[in-house]
Amino acid sequence: MNDSPKVSVIVPTYNRADRLERTLHSIVSQTYQDFELIVVDDGSTDNTSKVIESFPSARYLPLKKNSGVSKARNIGLACAKGEFICFLDSDDLWNEKKLQVQIDWMENNTDSQICYTDEIWIRNGVRVNQMNRHRKYTGDIFRHCLALCIVSPSSVMIRAELFSEIGNFDESLPACEDYDLWLRIAVKYAFHFIKEPLIIKQGGHADQLSRKYWGMDRFRVVALKKLLDQSSLDQEKLKLTRSALVEKCSVLIQGFEKRGKREEEFFYRTIVNKYS
Repeated sequence: MNDSPKVSVIVPTYNRADRLERTLHSIVSQTYQDFELIVVDDGSTDNTSKVIESFPSARYLPLKKNSGVSKARNIGLACAKGEFICFLDSDDLWNEKKLQVQIDWMENNTDSQICYTDEIWIRNGVRVNQMNRHRKYTGDIFRHCLALCIVSPSSVMIRAELFSEIGNFDESLPACEDYDLWLRIAVKYAFHFIKEPLIIKQGGHADQLSRKYWGMDRFRVVALKKLLDQSSLDQEKLKLTRSALVEKCSVLIQGFEKRGKREEEFFYRTIVNKYS
């Protein structure tokens, strides 16, 4: 393993031994090889450790208990030695050119802090088209990140030094932690979008976070409140963020109202009154 790698690749995983081997193989098969591979096992109880044995170049970090993907990624970040950081979720795959294409861009555009790529989507084994709301953008993408997460963690390459400025993943969020991070970055920095589909996102399985948690807007509201409370937004971004927050709260209010959950309904009405 390279003691001073150019890129650190961080793979958080939890009970995905059946898919992890293909994921790791897509990393070690990259045409660009100046990287370290860090696998953070978030308390798996299956045979994940046996799968890792087939990848002796990987640095294996087993955690004693399941603490969530944010904690796992942050532990990987604390150990990373690379100038650039990439993540790969343990149910996704990389095209063999992924690292090479991104490192070429980042080294030729030294003012760029982050780039991300297009994706191929597979759902239950079948390729599907992305909906228009998942369309990708380049440059100032802040407004496009407010509705939902359009950037996949598996698709990014980030300058490692950026985390010391922006902060790591929010471990208090059980989901939408990537939505939160991209917004914090997009407040200050442009994202470069590489139009080539260099990752394969595999969905449809029961352990996806989007299936595990209902009402994902609950977590997006937390992220939006954080932005508004930090008072670092210009007038345009402030207006956009307030509007997105009120819209998401309104949807949640309607849902809780229908279910007769008055306490939760009141909680989100209070947020609307504070920020609108």
